[in-house]
Amino acid sequence: MAESEPNTHQPPAASPSPPPPAQVPQAPGPRASRLHQVFDQALARTLRANSYANFASCFPTPARHVPASLESVWRQLNAKLEESAKAEFEEIIAERDVVPHLNELDRLVGEARARRDQEEDEDSERTVPHTLGAEDLYKAHLTPYLQEAQSTLNDRLKVTHAENTQLAQTVQSQRQEIEQLLAHLGYVVSDIEGAASAATQFSKEHHLRQDAVQMDEEVNARSGL
Repeated sequence: MAESEPNTHQPPAASPSPPPPAQVPQAPGPRASRLHQVFDQALARTLRANSYANFASCFPTPARHVPASLESVWRQLNAKLEESAKAEFEEIIAERDVVPHLNELDRLVGEARARRDQEEDEDSERTVPHTLGAEDLYKAHLTPYLQEAQSTLNDRLKVTHAENTQLAQTVQSQRQEIEQLLAHLGYVVSDIEGAASAATQFSKEHHLRQDAVQMDEEVNARSGL
């Protein structure tokens, strides 16, 4: 008997591609059913508004002489209106794939609610307040207020830094202006001192001139004698 060959057949490797999306049901879901219900209610209100009394008031002569025929025309007109409206509505529903899209929306909303409920359950299981110690509870209640106070202080500190920077620039500008004024004042004082010196020199020379004139006059007076 020949020995059996070892089984070298390996199972197929798992495909790395993501699983195919869930099949969207074609039957109307909650939202699609509600859309049909709203349309039926709106159409019913429209047909009720077109009552026989309102229709007959538009055709008083046939309503008075052939009311049965006019009522038959009214019934046919309403039936045609209802049939056309429903056909056009269904055509739009089919053309825009409204039912699959609404069903997909129902599925996404359901999954989101399930995840939210699961996360809420996990959060409730993580930390139970009454199991915390006094220090942890104290920190848990105090931390938000401390963070808010720190944020407020940081904002005020930024404003103070900006105001200090602006004041420093103002002081520097005023200091430069004072230095310019002092330099100009030095020039003025120098001019005044020069003017005073010139005036003093002029005064001395004027007195000498007067003395010379006086002496000349005395000499002339004596010569005349």
